[in-house]
Amino acid sequence: MAALYEGYTLCGVVPAQNQSNSSIRGIEAERDSDHVVVTDSTRSVTLYKVSDQKPLGSWTVKQGQTLTCSTVYNSKTKEYVAVTDNKVIRIWKEEDILIDKAFKATVSSNVWRVHCVPGGEPVALFQTGAVRLLDSLLSAPQQHIENVLAQEETIRWSINIVAEAQQFVIFTTEQKGDHFLYLQRLNPNTLQRYRLEREEHGLSPLSFSASYRDKHICLLYLYPNGHVYQSVVSVRGLSADEETQALPLPRSLLLGLPVGDGLLEAASALVLDEAHVAVVGVPHPSAGAGKDFLCIWNTNFQTLQAGKEIAGKIYGQLWSYSSKLFIPHGKTLSVIPYECPKSSLASALGKWRQAKTEESKAPVSVPSWNNILHGEKDQPSRTVETRKTRTNRKTQSSSTLTTDQLLELIKTASVEEVQKGVEGVFSRADIQDLQPSVGQLASYLVSRSLADPAFYTPSTLAQLVHTQCLCHSVCPDLVLLALEKKDYFLCQLCLQFFPDIPEAVTCACLKAFISMPDIDADKVSLEADSISFMDTLISGEHDHLGMQNGFSPTSFGEDCSDALSGGGDVTKTQAEDKDKTPTLPEQICPVGKHKAVLLNEVLQTPYSDSYLLPHLKDLSSQNVILFLQYLQFLYLKYSQDAFPQMHGLRSPSLTQVMDWVCLLLDAHFTVLVMTPEAKGLLLNLHSFVKSQVRLFSELGKIESSLQELNKMKMKMDVGQYSIEVIELF
Repeated sequence: MAALYEGYTLCGVVPAQNQSNSSIRGIEAERDSDHVVVTDSTRSVTLYKVSDQKPLGSWTVKQGQTLTCSTVYNSKTKEYVAVTDNKVIRIWKEEDILIDKAFKATVSSNVWRVHCVPGGEPVALFQTGAVRLLDSLLSAPQQHIENVLAQEETIRWSINIVAEAQQFVIFTTEQKGDHFLYLQRLNPNTLQRYRLEREEHGLSPLSFSASYRDKHICLLYLYPNGHVYQSVVSVRGLSADEETQALPLPRSLLLGLPVGDGLLEAASALVLDEAHVAVVGVPHPSAGAGKDFLCIWNTNFQTLQAGKEIAGKIYGQLWSYSSKLFIPHGKTLSVIPYECPKSSLASALGKWRQAKTEESKAPVSVPSWNNILHGEKDQPSRTVETRKTRTNRKTQSSSTLTTDQLLELIKTASVEEVQKGVEGVFSRADIQDLQPSVGQLASYLVSRSLADPAFYTPSTLAQLVHTQCLCHSVCPDLVLLALEKKDYFLCQLCLQFFPDIPEAVTCACLKAFISMPDIDADKVSLEADSISFMDTLISGEHDHLGMQNGFSPTSFGEDCSDALSGGGDVTKTQAEDKDKTPTLPEQICPVGKHKAVLLNEVLQTPYSDSYLLPHLKDLSSQNVILFLQYLQFLYLKYSQDAFPQMHGLRSPSLTQVMDWVCLLLDAHFTVLVMTPEAKGLLLNLHSFVKSQVRLFSELGKIESSLQELNKMKMKMDVGQYSIEVIELF
């Protein structure tokens, strides 16, 4: 199912005096998925790094001048293009300080908008309906601009799309209550014109959105009565006769949204993918009147899949870039990450049984790489609130601070006062109510700790992380601060609960953990479950040997002897075999128990191979060998003990262990081959891989037998419909 995650503030906005429009004229993608350009409705353009929520640059036009369309970024030339006072095109680079001293050109007709798709050339759309490539226009700025639109016909919305390696400028117009769609193809220049069907009572669309799929452009538009229609237009060229006339544009009703009493005023619908639509400004079906929501609807199954209440006034504006929704509301521009996995009817109806539920944890409100990559969902459970808890909350609510007061307190108060204030806020409110504030509290605490070395609140930060309302992108300096303060318990919590830790930070944690002396590590207080797992693993209570995952002591010896002899047919005596066959590695953990716990957290952290490998190369050869020895210990324990993993205790999987072995070997293979003390270790690792290959080979041999057994299974009378789960092992 689709999901909306915990949002954060990108910047503040100053609403217009009439309060009907926000001060945001437009938001455009910049160099990558983490940068956007925000244009306000008056004089300034600001470049933001989204994950840091901070501006990287800002440019302002002179007093008396006005930005009249959204600023775009030309990725080919690395330049920004804006229009002031409808006719002045301005172009500048990031290093330019003043827009007025950069390039500018005055054109002969009013510009409606400049569009630029990533990797494409900027295109200017004039208010007359004419379209020009920017380079062609600037070569002769005063060239004649033809009138494409009829008299009293005005543009309402436009977009630039690349389809089949061709650029299309799509825009809608209104003329005396009629609405038209224009499809302008560039190179060769062709123009298609369509007439939209009239809606009942002469209603006009509130918003438009377009996407390209299956060789068609899909136009989606929302009316004040809650009807969301879709029209599909082919991108093939029309004949000369068809281009001269307005063709009727068929439509299909995609959604009928609830509008309550009256009509919608400030609302917008935005296509996210072929099956999901984001809607803002439309009432939630199960919420009371007077509340504004951002919702994701599944158009295939007509179901509401995610909803988030939005505080403050809604302006009917919505943008989407890189799985993030940008929405101005009240005096804030918020960024809300979302996820739209492929849907099934079962998941759309809420009947999908999710794997790996975490019943003891609070609701997760940040995106999880496991969710994105493997479809795993955490099923939060509601915390049972006792009568005593409710009573305490009510009695304490009058004496505790508000969130804003607490943020001011953090700037100057002592550690004890801050801890008491945070505890008071948490004691009087539900975690769900505090979700918007947790990120702010953590950011303020981290900023104060970085600026003032004497100030540090480990217990408070740990409490905030435990809420699971934080992620690395919301508070990017938290993990590095914990490493700097050697607060390894906080590091452990962040590795457990943050699903978006960058690979560079993961490697920084690994380097700190592996380099820490065991004596110092044993003094660190860590989570009890993770220590219990290592206690059980090291204790040797289950040290009876057996064969699991294709590995056994006998096969290990055979594998190693094959590796030493090169796999050739060599005749030896039994005594020679006994002398030359390596013995099974001694199952003694090469690191201390607490250090092993921290290394286990690193093994379970999500990562991308291509981003992790360069950072792994910064590890010293001694650290790599020690880490490989620990991974070897885990593999042997998992392969021979009766418990490859203990249910209920946090522990790395065998697959994660093998993945990290491969990563370390890829990053340091040349160094390890040239290191004498690593020779025996490499031979052992070779045998592990060989035993895994043998396992899958044997499984392949019995696959057909298992299939036949399944066919022989007696079919039970299960009625008209059933779902069966077959577990082989």
